[in-house]
Amino acid sequence: MGYPFESGRLVVCRRPAATIRAPTRSCWRGFLREAACLDYLEWLRWPEGIRCPRCPGRDGWRLASGRWECALCGRQSSATAGTIFDRTRTPLRLWFAAAWQMTSHKHGVSALGVQRSLGLGSYQTAWAMLHRYRVAMVRPGRERLAGHVEVDEAYVGGVEGGGQGRKTESKAIVAIAVEIENPKGLGRIRLAHVPDVSAESLLPFINEAVAPGATVHTDGWQAYLTLGDRGYEHERTVMRTQSDPAHVVMPGVHRVASLLQRWLLGTHQGRVSHEHLDAYLNEFVRHEALSNRVGCKAPPPGCRSSPVKLRAA
Repeated sequence: MGYPFESGRLVVCRRPAATIRAPTRSCWRGFLREAACLDYLEWLRWPEGIRCPRCPGRDGWRLASGRWECALCGRQSSATAGTIFDRTRTPLRLWFAAAWQMTSHKHGVSALGVQRSLGLGSYQTAWAMLHRYRVAMVRPGRERLAGHVEVDEAYVGGVEGGGQGRKTESKAIVAIAVEIENPKGLGRIRLAHVPDVSAESLLPFINEAVAPGATVHTDGWQAYLTLGDRGYEHERTVMRTQSDPAHVVMPGVHRVASLLQRWLLGTHQGRVSHEHLDAYLNEFVRHEALSNRVGCKAPPPGCRSSPVKLRAA
């Protein structure tokens, strides 16, 4: 398959190290060459030209290794130092191609699919590349959810028998927080893998994901009882006293939980370990932010549910 960088959406030109500029269509040559990928990373890191991290020097030359050496102090710098590409032996053009596949596909891509499409030597290399991208998908200092927020837990994993209530032996527990927009629709979401459903696990997740002053809607689980003492407006609904099922009373968290389980089974065939689940949750949140939707835009005839949008950033 041809790489999408030929579409002109991301462009770069080869320029001297001290005069790197923003990419333009007129000088675009694609990201199929290693030098073009390195140029683009240098422009992202030093948009006003390469600057020595040790001294004020801005003059220098490029070495055969691809590093840039300062003419004033001799310090060597690299556009990949301190990034997810640092010390990688995989060509940058393959990293860029994997990034496009991961973000442009509606439901993401598996490591096996990346290995096959890029011709990588091992599954472990493809998995490590995608996992580094997943870790980098969380925006530092992102705002907490506000307004009206639904919070609940979901269980992901294979079929498990014999469990009652919220007890589980092998499934992973995912805490979910979803903004409910007015008059209708879903806003941003936050997901986290928690060890259990105790107050010691769920309340820290809410403190990190939801801003104080927000209205938090939960079910009647006892772990949420002290939310009112933590600066939140607590809306509590005991499900066994309701005539409507849980997915009608709290549609937001159940819609997100359904999409998450479908994504894990469809894209990754359910082969996600508990150890790395948080990274996959970050990817799921990012995909929903890019697609900006939940469910179908145009429901089929006879479908009573109206289309809603999900903003996960």
